[in-house]
Amino acid sequence: MNTHDQQGLNRKRTLLVFNCHEAWVSQLAVLGYPLDIIVGLKGQYKSTWDEQMRPIPPNARLLSLSDAIESNTDYYCIVTHNMSDLLDIKSRSEPRLMIIHSTLEGRALEEKSDVQPDQIKAMLHKYIELIGGHVVAVSRLKGKSWGFTEDIVPFCVDPADYPQYSGSQPAGLRICNFVQSRKGILLWDLHEKAFAGLDVRIVGHNPALPGVSAARNWSHLKELLQSHRFYIHTAHPQMEDGYNMATVEAMAAGMPILGNRHPGSPVRHGVSGFLSDDPAELRKFAQMLLENQALAIAMGRQAKKTAIERFSQAAFNEAFRQSIETARHKRNSLKIAL
Repeated sequence: MNTHDQQGLNRKRTLLVFNCHEAWVSQLAVLGYPLDIIVGLKGQYKSTWDEQMRPIPPNARLLSLSDAIESNTDYYCIVTHNMSDLLDIKSRSEPRLMIIHSTLEGRALEEKSDVQPDQIKAMLHKYIELIGGHVVAVSRLKGKSWGFTEDIVPFCVDPADYPQYSGSQPAGLRICNFVQSRKGILLWDLHEKAFAGLDVRIVGHNPALPGVSAARNWSHLKELLQSHRFYIHTAHPQMEDGYNMATVEAMAAGMPILGNRHPGSPVRHGVSGFLSDDPAELRKFAQMLLENQALAIAMGRQAKKTAIERFSQAAFNEAFRQSIETARHKRNSLKIAL
């Protein structure tokens, strides 16, 4: 199939996507499919797309849940992120795919749910089987937590999106939202002990943290990644991965990473960053980078290589297209069985 024919085929394959967090949804643009993105969902802190995180993808339009339910578009696949999304769209007949973004244990802790994790897992498995749905996890840790390890598709990043790293500002950076409800997951106690008194900037929606705000827009966020000396990611090894999208973006921008000794960390200790469970030692590494811009640039160069090797757009494009086809096959098989 030539490029022109492929582009024509892509234009016919519209995806209906629930907005989860804009950074993850934005990467779907690499598929080349038109996107109908549902905004205004219950429980979200913004009623529409948050352009402080990402611009609206060029091949996308925003619509409400009611408009999506009533749409005449024959969607190629419906992309959801939780049980609520699946139930909200149950009246539509198209194939559906659910993305697992968090561990079951981490989500239960964050939401302070009264329902036992095993019950939540059992309900989801039963419902996915009932509707002929397909589940994709963004990491093996998260897929294993929910009992879905068939399809693991890590997110992707394009290093060409970022200006050349300088590390000109002798300060650390961490990007995270709603820290207050995620302190246990993010090992915030370690973060505070290691970096207290050092120049570390926290960026994100955190109304409970005085003086902390989100980036103005995507361009501003990239400027922060370009200029700060190192990036921080700490996480409980059983509840969260040793990286998140912001970590991978920081690596792609050329930043060295500081964090705890997480078995899932993409950081090579002493090469692309530093890892330690000892706050005093982690602080020593931070001070070393604050005092040595050349070291930060050299280590960040290695971090960028890792991001290119492990989180490429090409790999995501191929894997997620296959995930969509698997979802379509499962849905069609269910219809035949019925």
